[in-house]
Amino acid sequence: MTPRILIAGNWKMNGLGGDGLALVRAVAQSVSAEALKCDVLICPPATLLREAKGVIAGTSVALGAQDCHTDAKGAHTGDISAEMLKDCGCGFVIVGHSERRTDHGETDAQVRAKAEAARRGGLTAIVCIGETLQQRDAGQAIAVVTRQLASSVPDGANAANTVIAYEPVWAIGTGRTPTNPEIAEVHGRIRVELTTRFRDGAEFRILYGGSVNAKNAAEILRVEHVNGGLVGGASLDAQSFLAICRSAV
Repeated sequence: MTPRILIAGNWKMNGLGGDGLALVRAVAQSVSAEALKCDVLICPPATLLREAKGVIAGTSVALGAQDCHTDAKGAHTGDISAEMLKDCGCGFVIVGHSERRTDHGETDAQVRAKAEAARRGGLTAIVCIGETLQQRDAGQAIAVVTRQLASSVPDGANAANTVIAYEPVWAIGTGRTPTNPEIAEVHGRIRVELTTRFRDGAEFRILYGGSVNAKNAAEILRVEHVNGGLVGGASLDAQSFLAICRSAV
């Protein structure tokens, strides 16, 4: 069975009280009023999570966070555990985003530990993988993605507690995207690796991320083994984000 499309909005470090909650409300109201053929997830900054949960209550919109610590609690100033995110009303958490890997030097082993923490805390982990432009130009994209997938996804993963997001680093926020055949090649390889390693590998959702917008979403979502999108900048505008959601058919 083909996995149901998931459109996830990663707000990154954007969104303040009133305006941020107004954006959540606009998305939730439209999703409630329409029969969309996808699941919708928003991942605002941690400062808005609890209030956002109240805004989406009673709707089908899911709530996620952008990172978590590997431990459930402890002396980790400034960090947030998966259990705390669950307590705020989250059902998902993004781990291993390229910006975390680059800005904070996160390794595959650390991403794997965070994915395990997410499962421990009752969250679905969205595990991000993807190559740099230098690696793409060197013909290493498949090798890099395969290595990251093997090292970042824990053995206890399954289609219910883990989503994979392929985000070529060079396409994030640049307005550039791989060609559809390039996306299909990587997503196809990810599917092979998942089905080889996991009993329910065919049921994992594999999202594409990297300059997804209202203009290219429909075409990208038609690519084989693309089961949704991890949307960055376009998720900060309700109409753009909803247009992407409507592209799922």
